[in-house]
Amino acid sequence: MPRSRLTPASVTEAGAALADEIGFDHLSMGLLAERLSVKTPSLYKHVTSQADLAHRIAVLAMTEVADAIRDAIQGRAGSDALAAGAQAMRTYVREHPGRYAAGNAARPTAPDDPLIPAVERVLASWAAMLRGYELDSSQEIHVMRMLRSVLHGFATLEMAGGFQIDTDVDDSFTWIIDFIDHGLQASTATHRYGNDSDSPRWKTPPRDTRLSTPFSPR
Repeated sequence: MPRSRLTPASVTEAGAALADEIGFDHLSMGLLAERLSVKTPSLYKHVTSQADLAHRIAVLAMTEVADAIRDAIQGRAGSDALAAGAQAMRTYVREHPGRYAAGNAARPTAPDDPLIPAVERVLASWAAMLRGYELDSSQEIHVMRMLRSVLHGFATLEMAGGFQIDTDVDDSFTWIIDFIDHGLQASTATHRYGNDSDSPRWKTPPRDTRLSTPFSPR
């Protein structure tokens, strides 16, 4: 990239791409300058420090995660939205591990920090993904934390080669998402009908054929 075309946005994007290749922990201004065919001091005209670069990458990552989930669940609801959104996040982590790590580690530094609206976009995408379950408002934050914990843990373990047992990883992911889906449906039924023994909560649910099919966004 010619030096004259460098901008804060282009330097951030190049840094994010490099972080995906070599790992966020190995990213440095020197390596980025080498990638861009410039002297390291030239980068400081566009980002103030390596910490500033990392923060900009984090904002980029959170924006991209939010958009990936939003696009995946477009026109979907309930089980379909959950499956599509979960797969979108898993795919993002797999394709962009460096920038995802930056986004996961970053914290807002001021009230006007651009990271705040970026994170709010992620939360809005998660809320849209769950809207079809009609959760009680007091439960939503707990569900979102559960999903983040499960999907973050699965995706990062997968990227680190943590699943060594000879069982298909996609099948495991499908099973987990279906398990969460059934739990959310049960929670919704409990909220609607309470503990009434005649409510659907106490009846045997119909067989979900998705449990026996490979995972794919719907």
